[in-house]
Amino acid sequence: MKILIVSQYFWPENFRINDLATALAGRGHEITVLTGWPNYPEGKIYEDFDKHPKKYADFNGVNVIRVPLAPRGQSALRLVVNYISFVFSASLLGSLKLIGKKYDLIFVYEPSPITVGLPAIFLKFIKKTPIAFWVLDLWPESLSAVGVVKSKRALNAVGMLVRFIYKNCDLILAQSKSFIGGIEKYCNESDKIKYFPNWSEDLFNKELVVMAPEVEKKKDVFNILFSGNIGDAQDFPTILSAAECLRDRNDIRWIIVGDGRMAGWVREQIEKRNLQNNVVMTGRFPLERMPSFFAHADALLVSLKANDIFAMTIPGKVQTYLSSGLPIVGALDGEGAEVVREAGAGFTCNAGDAEGLSIAVAKMAALSAEKRNVMGAAGKTYYLAQFEKKLLIDKLESYFYSMDFNNNIVKNNA
Repeated sequence: MKILIVSQYFWPENFRINDLATALAGRGHEITVLTGWPNYPEGKIYEDFDKHPKKYADFNGVNVIRVPLAPRGQSALRLVVNYISFVFSASLLGSLKLIGKKYDLIFVYEPSPITVGLPAIFLKFIKKTPIAFWVLDLWPESLSAVGVVKSKRALNAVGMLVRFIYKNCDLILAQSKSFIGGIEKYCNESDKIKYFPNWSEDLFNKELVVMAPEVEKKKDVFNILFSGNIGDAQDFPTILSAAECLRDRNDIRWIIVGDGRMAGWVREQIEKRNLQNNVVMTGRFPLERMPSFFAHADALLVSLKANDIFAMTIPGKVQTYLSSGLPIVGALDGEGAEVVREAGAGFTCNAGDAEGLSIAVAKMAALSAEKRNVMGAAGKTYYLAQFEKKLLIDKLESYFYSMDFNNNIVKNNA
């Protein structure tokens, strides 16, 4: 098939769409990605891209079409401008760059914002091409959950936008089973909604991994590691409060690998709370470096704020953590926590419960290495049965080939 992927984010930004595009291309599909200038998560255009944009026009055999956008910056206003700029740039300039190109399918990647669907719909009507839309963030609920939008009138307006986007999509993929009900609130055609979760990139296949030199190796210390976006949804106030509860435990160290809009606040709080000996921040590193940081970890940490919308989410890092073979400590509610418990992969506590998180971390630290290994192995077994990449992309292809547009069944025309 000839597939056009519309995504506001793409390599060298670290998102799962990079892995999906590569995997589909590896299966013989002709993949083109329409995306913006890379600026996530720092909020400014990547320096190397700015100097050498032609280097970023191909990714593992995937053709990458880039359009300019306003960098997201560090303020809410700049973020809104960033979202809007991509809509107009991808719709207008993107359509010009794609003149004469025909596609069997438009695939939309939506970790946020929902507005990424608008240029895809614009292109749908120009090119008479159906849309498959992968929902990884529920709008407008997530806007309310993180406090970005508080006005009911504004949330209702966003709800109308969501309804319009879902109506014009031919297949809607939900990243968790709980998302299906949330999508149905704005989509009357429940038959076009399918469950399609995240998977982990192929990171942990090497038998020998050298520990990251950026983290000091310490004997007789239990390391609990968080990797990924450092944002509001990840609830770092709870993480740091839990670290405070264990401040006197010199045998427990918290390692934070990543970056994001709250990274500066976290650094300030580490100093303010006198946690320099307990919490280590490494900054952001390329995805392929993650195994070297995981090699330091005795357990992995996942957290989300206490909110109904987050309880419906399976954070993408859960699949990565499960595939690593390391045990998990989770401070989260709902489906994400249920996955950890069902897999037998670790301990969980309620979202926002700092004391509960400190107890769970101390409990994990008290286990023998053998018992932690059993938990990690159980998590990996569960991952292979539920979230393994080949299994899921097989399912995605079957969804593509069974889609019905204008009373015609799309056949395998790869």
